[in-house]
Amino acid sequence: MNKPAAQSATVSAVRPDKEYGESLQFASVLVIDDEPGMRNFLTKILEPRVKRIEQARSTEQASAILDQSHFDLVILDNIMPKKTGLEWLEEQRQVGLFADAIMITAYADLDTAIQALRTGVADFVLKPFRANQILNAVARALDRKFLRRENFLLKHELTGGSTRGPGRLLGYSPAIQAVRDTLGKVAPTPTPVLFTGASGTGKEVAARTLHGLSDRADKPFVAVNCAAISPDHIAEELFGVIEGQAHRKDGLFLHADGGTLFLDEVALLPDQVQAALLRVLEDHRIRPLGAEREIPLNLRFFFATNADLKDEVAEGRFRADLYHRINVVQVQMPNLCDRQEDIVELASLFMSESSETLGLPALDLNEEVLLKLSRYNWPGNVRELRNLIERSVILGAFPEEFDGRGAVTGAQAIETLELVEQRHILNVLDACGGNRAEAARRLGVSRKTIDRKCAAWVG
Repeated sequence: MNKPAAQSATVSAVRPDKEYGESLQFASVLVIDDEPGMRNFLTKILEPRVKRIEQARSTEQASAILDQSHFDLVILDNIMPKKTGLEWLEEQRQVGLFADAIMITAYADLDTAIQALRTGVADFVLKPFRANQILNAVARALDRKFLRRENFLLKHELTGGSTRGPGRLLGYSPAIQAVRDTLGKVAPTPTPVLFTGASGTGKEVAARTLHGLSDRADKPFVAVNCAAISPDHIAEELFGVIEGQAHRKDGLFLHADGGTLFLDEVALLPDQVQAALLRVLEDHRIRPLGAEREIPLNLRFFFATNADLKDEVAEGRFRADLYHRINVVQVQMPNLCDRQEDIVELASLFMSESSETLGLPALDLNEEVLLKLSRYNWPGNVRELRNLIERSVILGAFPEEFDGRGAVTGAQAIETLELVEQRHILNVLDACGGNRAEAARRLGVSRKTIDRKCAAWVG
């Protein structure tokens, strides 16, 4: 059977790329057609516009390529030797094909259209077609695919997958500056990082900061709180699942592809998932539940725990081989009581954020309030400070032990707010190498203020 060829078209006849959106430049595409002319035509049109494109002259060759690589989109001819494109696509869905598909055909009828919908074809392009028609179809399919991904990740973030929003790693105390220096060194590498420290010390904030410093900053950062997912369902959530034609779910690994996956409370992973995670770290491939094919991944992994993993290994609750695989670079987050110099800056930020988010007036962080905040031990660390500020804004007043209405006695004679302020400013100056202009910028004050303070301390 002779198949009609595409109408003559050249790349120069195509409208400007910006009219097709930004999705194309990030996409990988597999073209499957037994006609060399059609394969070359589609490749010529798409190659300058997409991240990666490959060709397959048969369904057998396409299957072999998919065993080695993952694609965002498959462009597939329906009428080919041995089996139709739809028959092949239906088989691939069952063994593990997560790419969207566009069908090109000259013989579309109602039965074919119904079968295509059931198989999950994203779009039809009827032959003969022009270059702008296929580009529009590709752009639409990719826009829908990436929009589904963004919506999924947003829903995941809002429903407890992440403990907080992006946040910032604030402060210039020696303890937090040491963390910041480590992040700067490890950021350009693909190395896994393990964040340790007590609950509330800001492990996820540090992980997001590291992601922002890396070459994956414009790719997804997917935070997974392992404690918030049932042990019976966490493998499905992470790896995805295929159950025949009716049910296919992309897992968080696949949604994070190209970016960073942050597994918080990693010590709580079930034994079976720990073993599967170890294979992912070693092979950079995942196999969704029910799938026959493994999917290559491009992921960087961050982990966090407030447990002592050495003790967990000794007690048999955590795999020793997994521990040694994730413990390449460890970042120990300091307790807030070990970085008291940062409390003023943190309290100021949390007050501003809480007031804006809640639509309520901010409370006065006067000298007595700040002194009491600086002298408190903060067993719940930064999270406790944030929660205190938010609760105080809601109630319209600080708790009695932190309010600024009464006199501060006892230790005030030893440590006043002026000393807290002095320590904070000097730490910022140290972090800036003595550059007063830069220190003033970071502190949000004028250069004259810094000069005046320093002169007073020297005098």
